[in-house]
Amino acid sequence: MNALSEQILSELRGLLSEMSDGGSVGPSVYDTAQALRFHGNFTGRQDAYAWLIAQQQADGGWGSADFPLFRHAPTWAALLALQRADALPGAADAVQAATRFLQRQPDPYAQAVPEDAPIGAELILPQLCGEASSLLSAVAFPRHPALLPLRQARLDKLAALAMLPSGHPLLHSWEAWGTSPTTACLDDEGSIGISPAATAAWRAHAVTWGSRPQAERADAYLRMASRATRSGIEGVFPNVWPINVFEPCWSLYTLHLAGLFAHPALAEAVRVIVAQLDARLGLRGLGPALHFAADADDTAVALCVLHIAGHDAAVDALRHFEVGELFVTFPGERNASVSTNIHALHALRLFGKPAAGTSAYVEANRNLHGLWDNEKWHVSWLYPTSHAVAALAQGKPRWRDERALAALLQAQRGDGGWGAGRASTFEETAYALFALRVMDESEKATGRRRIAQVVARALEWMLARHAAHALPKTPLWIGKELYCPTRVVRVAELAGLWLALRWGRRVLAEGAGATP
Repeated sequence: MNALSEQILSELRGLLSEMSDGGSVGPSVYDTAQALRFHGNFTGRQDAYAWLIAQQQADGGWGSADFPLFRHAPTWAALLALQRADALPGAADAVQAATRFLQRQPDPYAQAVPEDAPIGAELILPQLCGEASSLLSAVAFPRHPALLPLRQARLDKLAALAMLPSGHPLLHSWEAWGTSPTTACLDDEGSIGISPAATAAWRAHAVTWGSRPQAERADAYLRMASRATRSGIEGVFPNVWPINVFEPCWSLYTLHLAGLFAHPALAEAVRVIVAQLDARLGLRGLGPALHFAADADDTAVALCVLHIAGHDAAVDALRHFEVGELFVTFPGERNASVSTNIHALHALRLFGKPAAGTSAYVEANRNLHGLWDNEKWHVSWLYPTSHAVAALAQGKPRWRDERALAALLQAQRGDGGWGAGRASTFEETAYALFALRVMDESEKATGRRRIAQVVARALEWMLARHAAHALPKTPLWIGKELYCPTRVVRVAELAGLWLALRWGRRVLAEGAGATP
């Protein structure tokens, strides 16, 4: 066990030291399909098409059947990309299967827009649906009527603007509304809205307009973004890139949740990242990437990390996103995010600032079991629940919540793991352990023994599935479709396993009921 703990710490140290390359993000069906559509020809892209076809599920759609709300964007995009590549092996069959899938699927936007709808759904889905309906006019596709008024409102707003500033949030979905390269400009990374799909679309328009130097900058960005997937296939892209603020922020925050933030073996790697965050955090806050708009979520987590590291950060940067007693992730967003307000609450409590309204909002957004599942940035209830427990317990040594604890323990699967879908995942099991670590601190001996037994089962499940330097592949984070920020998830997996190992050692050394 000691050897495994050392191996985990070594891998964590390596992951933290790699976080200067823009970030690691798993491949995206949606962005790959859109980029193939805008690429214009098949030369050099056969492997990307083959990858796209290989991702199709047995029912004809793309994306996990466990989370049907997030399947429409990748399926529409893949259908359109493959429809114009029917000479490729398997493409015609894939299009037919996708068409049948879309005909059979209930329209989640028939009556209303779900709270956890994918990013840019109001712009992206009606556009893709319209294109597919024009090409295959005899097919009874879903029409997403509840999105149409939202799309029109967005387009009206965009029509009033000559050009959006670099890094504006709406640029992330430029491929769904942009028609001229003059409505946007490349950021310092060479991207449009840190989106491969948007950048590929903009590049195609720039070439048409004769802007060759700018198109070459976009090409350079797209090559780097493709490498970030670690797929080894040119033309396979992530859902978002770079994430050079989000990735280190969330990784260090995760280390804190696991009790690893101040571990001597990670001290130097943590110090380097903290120094970078300290230099980057300004009065306007931080966004997911250096050249993207600031938002409340990244700003709040950065503030948490800096405070934990002992830095006196400008907490007032968070106030730019305050609307009444809530915090909006980005100004003008369709609906508030529970996890953004959880992170804002955590930051405010760490800095000793008033947060009664935010605390009340977080408490009010539980489900009937006392857990948090109404989240717009992550599909699993275990993500906001683990973070909410940490935020609510911050500064309250006697904080206890029997309802949430009982629900969390009951949600453990027979195999010992946790998961919001049909199977347990390493990432979600780690989140469960982070929450239990906080809850254990205020339990009496009986409760601590109960938790220790649950952790022992989780450890057994994790040990059976752990492999050094394994690449996480399960997409649970919400973008235009579900995606996987690879290093962020891997840090969570390793931190969860390390926590369970340490928990087990102390239980053995001190008897059942020991705390980690």
